[in-house]
Formats: sequence, C-alpha cells, structure tokens
Amino acid sequence: MKQFAVIGCGRFGASVARTLYGSGHDVLAIDQNEDVIQELADAVTHAVQVDATDESSLKSLGVRNFDVAVIAIGSDIQSSILITLLAKELGVKYVVAKAQNELHARILYKTGADRVVLPEREMGVRVAHNLVSSNILDYIELAPDYSIVEITPLKEWVGKSLKDINIRVKYGVNIMAIKQKSEINISPGAQDIICNDDIVVVVGHNSDILKIEKKS
Repeated sequence: MKQFAVIGCGRFGASVARTLYGSGHDVLAIDQNEDVIQELADAVTHAVQVDATDESSLKSLGVRNFDVAVIAIGSDIQSSILITLLAKELGVKYVVAKAQNELHARILYKTGADRVVLPEREMGVRVAHNLVSSNILDYIELAPDYSIVEITPLKEWVGKSLKDINIRVKYGVNIMAIKQKSEINISPGAQDIICNDDIVVVVGHNSDILKIEKKS
C-alpha cells in the first residue's frame, strides 16, 4: 500500500484520487474549494481544504512523507509549477504533474516533475492504475464498472497454457488477445502458451481486474 497526495481535485484530480483509494491506497486530497473537499471526503482517506501554494501548509500536512504527489491543478499554470517545485523541495519521492500543453509539460519537467501527463490523452483512471500497478500497461474504461487492460503476465502464468491458467474462473476476466512481439493473436485458444515477453489484453469488471493488479 502506498501513500498518495492529490493536489487539485477537479474532474481529473478527483478521478485519480477516487481510483487510488478504491485500489486500497492511502489518499490525501487537497483543494482550495471547500465544496470539492466535502464531496470527496468519503471517497479518500483524508480531504483537506488548503492553499497548496503555501509551503508552510504543505509542510504541516506532512507531504514529504508521501510516496507520490499528483499535482492536478487545472487552469492555473503558475500554481501547478510552484506546487511541483515545492513538492520536490520538500522531499516527495515521485511527483506526477498535469500539464495543459507541451510547453507547460516541458516547464514542469525542468521544475522537477518525474512524470507529466496531458489529461486529454490520458484519463485520470488510467494514470492511477499505472501508478499503483507495475504490470498494467494501458487501461481503457468501457463503462463505469468495466474496462479493457493491457498487462504483462503474472509470474504464475508464464509457461502455462490458457487452459492451465483458467483466468476466467480464477479472476473473472476474459483474455481478448495476446500480443507477441510484432504479432497479435486476437483469438487465443485454450492451448496457447503465455510467454514472459507477451502482453495480455483482458476485459472484465473493475473489481476483478483489481485482483490481478494486487497480484503484481
């Protein structure tokens, strides 16, 4: 279990915060808007109304002790840059920052961000799953409860056939395809073997996909 601080809880930040908390992690949500914080209060570990551009406020919240800070500030580019800088200076190990455009992204990287995301390209849910699971490569939300994910095989799958893995019974998800280097098997059969370098594409309920994430 990791500890995440999500700073800026608009649509993108709230999506990241809810998904991380739903995945079983400690989440501190920070926003200046009291209504936003009240709405998130039951969906995260802690929700605090504070101006994150104030260094003393971030210090008092113990942000330096968090594994990851997600700077999801909306339209205020200056604030996002300042908070990214403060988070790194305070000692946050890994800082992910939201950018409005490529120029903003370059500035954030120069400011010290470890990763920059452009939300029009990456959903908050996808970012959250990538942060907490090393074997989730891509994440597409089909509906509120169902998703398609690309994953690297679990160790227990390698060298076994789909019949032996019995993924539908064990995890409740279905394998849609197997990517093998430059080839894609879009209708894998029961006797197909999972190799270490394969990428497995599965579809299923989010709660079942979470079981695979926790195994990684």
